[in-house]
Amino acid sequence: MNINIITLFPEIFEALNYGLLGQAINREDIKINIFNLRKHQINKHGQVDDKQYGGGQGMVLMAEPLEKSIKDIPADILGKVINLSPQGNLLNHDKSKELSSLESITIISGRYEGIDERFISQYVDEEISIGDFVLSGGEFAALSLIDSLSRFIPGVIGNKRSVDLDSLSQGFLKGPVFTRPENFNSESVPEILLSGDHKKIQEWKDNQALIRTFERRPELLKNIKLTKKQKKLLEDLASKRIL
Repeated sequence: MNINIITLFPEIFEALNYGLLGQAINREDIKINIFNLRKHQINKHGQVDDKQYGGGQGMVLMAEPLEKSIKDIPADILGKVINLSPQGNLLNHDKSKELSSLESITIISGRYEGIDERFISQYVDEEISIGDFVLSGGEFAALSLIDSLSRFIPGVIGNKRSVDLDSLSQGFLKGPVFTRPENFNSESVPEILLSGDHKKIQEWKDNQALIRTFERRPELLKNIKLTKKQKKLLEDLASKRIL
């Protein structure tokens, strides 16, 4: 997969060279292509932004340097052009999986008060937000997006089953996990996990995932078709809350 990034701060993306993602880049499972927006500055001062028409706080990235940066990218690897913006569609599990299936994407890492709307209307295919909050720039949002979608690319994560069982992969949050020691500060690992009964262990894990989702992100349950057994568990949990 080709991931092109247009940014004012290429150095930030050196973080991609570590861990499993870094290994995938070394194997060329993923190809990261950085395009420095400053290359197309409009003067010797490095300017790529200007004041807003109509007044307002903050500077706006100009359309012309962005357009020239887009044209620097070979047409055969340009792919879907994504602008990272708090005004975009919320990034989630399904969207990351969808993007991972594409051969190429181009990510615009905006700065300041935003980018000229004319560039968005003429070149951007989709705007994506990583959450209902504002960052000082799109670079860290881009890192989150790249890390999230890369998990679905074959070969990036050695054990595909771990991706299949991640939080939100089945719609639920992941339940609690434990490792050694068996006892920590007088708190022990749940006995069921030491039983060796794999069927009962999986049932416990499934129930814990349901309980955690109910307690922390109940809105997720609206999109999940629950079994009778799961509905009964939720009814019991709800009645305990009332009591």
